[in-house]
Amino acid sequence: MVALLLLFFSTLLADLPQTALAAVVIAAALSLADVAALRHYLRVRTSSFVLSLVATGGVVFFGVLQGILIAVVLSILLFFKRSWWPHGEVLGHVPDEGWHSLRQSPTAEERSGVLVYRWEAPLFFANAGMFRQQVRHLVHERRPEWVVLQCEAITDIDVSAADVLEQLDRELNAKGVHVAFVELRDRLQDLVYRYGLFDTLDRDHFYDSIEQALAAIDADPNPGGSE
Repeated sequence: MVALLLLFFSTLLADLPQTALAAVVIAAALSLADVAALRHYLRVRTSSFVLSLVATGGVVFFGVLQGILIAVVLSILLFFKRSWWPHGEVLGHVPDEGWHSLRQSPTAEERSGVLVYRWEAPLFFANAGMFRQQVRHLVHERRPEWVVLQCEAITDIDVSAADVLEQLDRELNAKGVHVAFVELRDRLQDLVYRYGLFDTLDRDHFYDSIEQALAAIDADPNPGGSE
């Protein structure tokens, strides 16, 4: 029908007011808006909601390609922000539920003398200093004998971060604090070996679960040598 109208009956549209054409365009644009999705974004993740609005505004005011480019650039910036300033959480045990963030689970209980800490990003040069600073602060605040690092979310460790790990381990060992690693991927354990960190880190302090690490601590709470 559109093709026939354009080819043979275009004169029917010759005197159509521009306001009517604008109304058609606006109606078509509104049909593309997914308001329900925007409500969902606003409810579950504000950053996605804002990004969607900015992308829409970019398309409206600057053009389609420009709007898409703005959205892509903002998405990349958000990704780097989350990687450079990630969250770290102190974990506590909730009976029958496992280990959860103390901040989000008030009923979670900490193990006496043990700091269970989860780092929620790849460990690399941009955030390694923040990682060390947070662990230092928690050790100073809680005075644990053991720091158990829950590494499930750590997908990579670069050379700079490896140096920070080595320095932090030596620093904690000097204070009588031992370090254990839980759920560190096999690929990253191979990296740790290639980086030469086993000269400082104890090979026996890598565990498959927090419970396994705590059982080992109970069996030998004050290991000798370097960890």
